[in-house]
Amino acid sequence: MSQKSILSRIIEIGVVPVVRTTSAEAAIKSIEAIHRGGILVAEITMTVPGAIRALEKIADQFGDKIILGAGTVLDPETARACMLAGAQFFVTPNLNLATIEMAKRYSKAIFPGALTPTEVLAAWQAGADAVKVFPCGAMGGAKYIKALRGPFPQIEMIPTGGVNLETTGDFLKAGACAVAVGGELIDPKSIQEGKYEVFEERAKQYLAAVRKARAEINAG
Repeated sequence: MSQKSILSRIIEIGVVPVVRTTSAEAAIKSIEAIHRGGILVAEITMTVPGAIRALEKIADQFGDKIILGAGTVLDPETARACMLAGAQFFVTPNLNLATIEMAKRYSKAIFPGALTPTEVLAAWQAGADAVKVFPCGAMGGAKYIKALRGPFPQIEMIPTGGVNLETTGDFLKAGACAVAVGGELIDPKSIQEGKYEVFEERAKQYLAAVRKARAEINAG
């Protein structure tokens, strides 16, 4: 898939689950559950022990049935290792120009983390496909996205931090192209209790929230 089609599929789905678990096995089971719930994209963070192995397993198991990404990618070397393991997009918590360059070189999508207007524009000018606005909740959530979209209507933004079922619609209405959601979707307690079916149900709820918000936007 080209980076453009990766981004357009992610926008279409509207929600990117951030899988931050304490084991590769838990990451795989969580992704299986959200996939059953209809979310066909997932980001495995590099903070998961054995993250590269988890990427490989999911890539083998699902093939092109899921858009697989690597999160918390801090440098180009990690990006390359994730790419070889099957990652199609990269998410970084910070702005690292060399990592953006690596993704571009191999035609993979990249969503670098940025917060201030200066960083958001720098990320975009460096070739970001979309900018991960993080930590968005700490800056006022949807209101902050709306404020950024004023001067930067051409920049696609994916807020992270402060995203839950209640705020998903607000973020989309404020101009976010999609939202990224972590613990509110895949929480440690459910994993500890082995209740992966909870994630399947939540995945459906998030997709419903996206559909509802977009219907309201279109009804405008």
